[in-house]
Amino acid sequence: MISKNGDLHTVGERVMHLPKFWAGGALFLLAGMLQASVQDPVAPDTQDSGAEDAAAETAEAKPEHVFVSADKVIVRPGKVLEPGQVLVRDGVIVAVGEGLEAPEGATLLKGKVVCAAFLDPWSSLGLSNAARTDRGSDAATRSVDGYDPSMTLGPAREAAHAGVLNARVQVGARTAIGGLGALVSTLEGEMPLLADAGVGANLTLGEDAIERIEDVDKLVGEIESGLKYDQSQVSYRADLEAWEKEIAELEKKLEKDFKKAKKDRDKKVKEAKEKGKEHKDKSHKDPKRPRQPKYNPEDEVFARVATGQIPLIVHAERASVLRELLKGLKRFPSVRLIVAGGTQAMHVADELAERRIPVIVFPDPEGARSLGVREGQGLALAAELDEAGVPVLIGSGGTTAARDLPLLAALAVGHGLDADKALAAITSGAARYLDCADQIGSVQRGRSANLLVLNGDPLSSTTRVEYALSAGRVVVAPKE
Repeated sequence: MISKNGDLHTVGERVMHLPKFWAGGALFLLAGMLQASVQDPVAPDTQDSGAEDAAAETAEAKPEHVFVSADKVIVRPGKVLEPGQVLVRDGVIVAVGEGLEAPEGATLLKGKVVCAAFLDPWSSLGLSNAARTDRGSDAATRSVDGYDPSMTLGPAREAAHAGVLNARVQVGARTAIGGLGALVSTLEGEMPLLADAGVGANLTLGEDAIERIEDVDKLVGEIESGLKYDQSQVSYRADLEAWEKEIAELEKKLEKDFKKAKKDRDKKVKEAKEKGKEHKDKSHKDPKRPRQPKYNPEDEVFARVATGQIPLIVHAERASVLRELLKGLKRFPSVRLIVAGGTQAMHVADELAERRIPVIVFPDPEGARSLGVREGQGLALAAELDEAGVPVLIGSGGTTAARDLPLLAALAVGHGLDADKALAAITSGAARYLDCADQIGSVQRGRSANLLVLNGDPLSSTTRVEYALSAGRVVVAPKE
């Protein structure tokens, strides 16, 4: 389990990233420091400080190993080892295979099934209601600055015990443009994985069709402004490089011609003096340095969207809005769109499939009932979209109920979604589309050891998490 001192230490590291109105969290850091100073006191007259330092250095140098063995290791959905083992060193997976042996001194864990921890791509864990519904956010608003796991500590713990160790959260869910999302840990005291996990937008807020289409036009206009901003920055950097090169060549030429130039100047001064005139040097003008474009934080963010550096996650439900959005984004082929909700996405499924645009399916998307969607019908959409060739992700719907994520995936299977596709929707697929597949989402060498040890198949209603590891640290374990 997590040590108390460990929790306080990592929370302290996170305090510096929190906004001012959470500055009181620094008190927890102070408490941890005081507690650490009280525990394990060292009496100078009974301890050998030199031996203690040497022991500490040895302990720091010794790697920490965790060895996990199971009847089944799901490397990623569709690739399974039966049986298999996973070796973790200092929080990173260093080996996955069959017939591996545990290093001496390793922590040994055993279970029926091992898989990657679950990732909720649409959550509000760790966000206050004020932060989640903030109407003053814009593209430059950072969700990570509004993230505080203590806000939803109970649901976060429940999520971790259900195997959901990471989630993408979004401030400003009630604004047309909600700012930069963050990929966070559901565990208190752990730093976010990504502070810029895509830009969020909401196209469900308009009172009528005209307002919703206007919101689409505004979003497309922001992307266009971002692209122009990026092009101006690229042009400036090219002009600056050319200017610096020209200056360097000019300085080199002046240095080379200095002696000759001085001799010519002395001659001209002498001739002018003989004629009773004053010699005047021709003024030398250096090439003008190019002017840097004015910095605009919102354009800076949308420049990254326009060039595909970060994804654009858009909550949209109606077919008319989705059509207009897809039409507007045709001018920006690098934009990596992710649709959230998508109740009527089947009306544009062919285009979504062709452009490999994923849809985050919610159990009951906000506003879906106004479209005539019955309760539970949202999960049937996952199978329909998958059959049409549309990549599918599954989210808890921007609530604190991330603990239900594996159950939602299981229900999607019950509504016809392939089991491997459902598992990918909350592990490897979600990680890939949210730009963290090189860190989490699969059980592969080099990935962070965010793992689950289960007593059954991941999406079975009777399965329980026996152990959960976050970066190789056991954060959920059976009660003694």
